[in-house]
Amino acid sequence: MNKQSKKILGLFTRYAALILLGLGNLYIIYKILTPLTVIVLNITLSIFTSPILTDNVIQFGTTVIQIIPACVAGSAFYLLLILILSTADVKPETRAKAIITALAMFFVLNILRILILIPMAGTSYFETAHWIFWHIISTIFVVVVWISVVKIHKIKSIPVYSDVKYIGSLIKSTKKTKRKKKHK
Repeated sequence: MNKQSKKILGLFTRYAALILLGLGNLYIIYKILTPLTVIVLNITLSIFTSPILTDNVIQFGTTVIQIIPACVAGSAFYLLLILILSTADVKPETRAKAIITALAMFFVLNILRILILIPMAGTSYFETAHWIFWHIISTIFVVVVWISVVKIHKIKSIPVYSDVKYIGSLIKSTKKTKRKKKHK
């Protein structure tokens, strides 16, 4: 298989993976991250208290928290995957490392976000704090993680744009080849 064919196959595979991961309202992402988030939170809380875990509900003292999809932030994880998988000219090993780095960084930040919000549960300012964390802080987390991954793994291409530019170059070269054959 020549270099161009490998590149086209890689491009197709990356976008197919993104479509697959996005199916069913991010079903695969939530299927993996929900139990992982619940378990890590439960273990972390067990350092300070004696939590009782039932499905996605953690209870300690009089506080009850339910880990719902919004807590898991599956769409933010998916956005990071989109950014990484839609970036051209990244070696498979580097891409795998970038994915692991991004997901791990965001997972830790998300756990910290939840842990910061837990003491506010049941207070009058919880909804405001939750809104700020959900809409502003989480967005900042995604941006910081993406910029960090780009710097750590020395990613130089631009998501989606680099792939579109490559496809455009293929179309142009195909048209030139057809014109040359026509003029012969």
